[in-house]
Amino acid sequence: MKVLYTYRFLILRRLSQFLVLFLLAAGNWFGWQIMKGNLSSGELLGSVKLSDPYAVLQMLATGFWVGTDILVSAIIVLAFYTLLSGRMFCSWVCPMNPVSDFARWLRPALGIEKSTLSVSKSFRYWLLGLSLVLSVISGVAAFEAISPIGFLHRQVVFAAGFGWAIVLIVFFFDLGILKNGWCGFLCPLGSFYAVVGNFGVLKVKHEKGKCTLCNKCFQVCPEPQVLGIIGKENGFIKNGECTNCARCIEVCDDKALGFSLRIKRNKNNGDDS
Repeated sequence: MKVLYTYRFLILRRLSQFLVLFLLAAGNWFGWQIMKGNLSSGELLGSVKLSDPYAVLQMLATGFWVGTDILVSAIIVLAFYTLLSGRMFCSWVCPMNPVSDFARWLRPALGIEKSTLSVSKSFRYWLLGLSLVLSVISGVAAFEAISPIGFLHRQVVFAAGFGWAIVLIVFFFDLGILKNGWCGFLCPLGSFYAVVGNFGVLKVKHEKGKCTLCNKCFQVCPEPQVLGIIGKENGFIKNGECTNCARCIEVCDDKALGFSLRIKRNKNNGDDS
């Protein structure tokens, strides 16, 4: 039971990721109406349309005007992830996250400590902008055309394409070339949700008085640059690049970290609670 508690959020994340993938596949395989389509465009319970706001943004950039129902569904999804701090999509829904996590976990076991490639964290935002520019120029939703997430979904849901090959490429890139390379440095979808995450309400909160500076949170965090307040001040991990994966909460023996709602408590001094 202690092991289950220690990895409670990791277990829940894996269940969430694989459940979403299974339900989307079951909608095609068995005709289930729970979820149909893919993460770019689908339906919930046979009637509620859900659209990836970043995919819709690319479509708009091509000059194609989407239907009102698609636009509204994208706004609903955007609002949902804004409340849940954006990049929770990355750690709780995206099927590429287990691939990246497994490569990161395997690196020290294989004696791979350093990355052979150095890339700035800002590079993913340049790729986000580039994907929109290329969508305008080409008339095609640029990232959707090459997205590993899309390839994997087509492989699993429709048994078509080269999804497994793309997954292996990402895995070996993260394993041997750049630690957390795809999710942490390249994926423009993650960049999009990182921007959204800056306005999120559900955040990890830090209590300085409980922290003993053991640095375990830094060791497990896929985005350690967001942990700047650890051991220094009370408050929320506000940086939108945080994926809310909760690994820092799980490993914190001091109980100095936990989920909380970031809500304005005092308009005069701007305190959060």
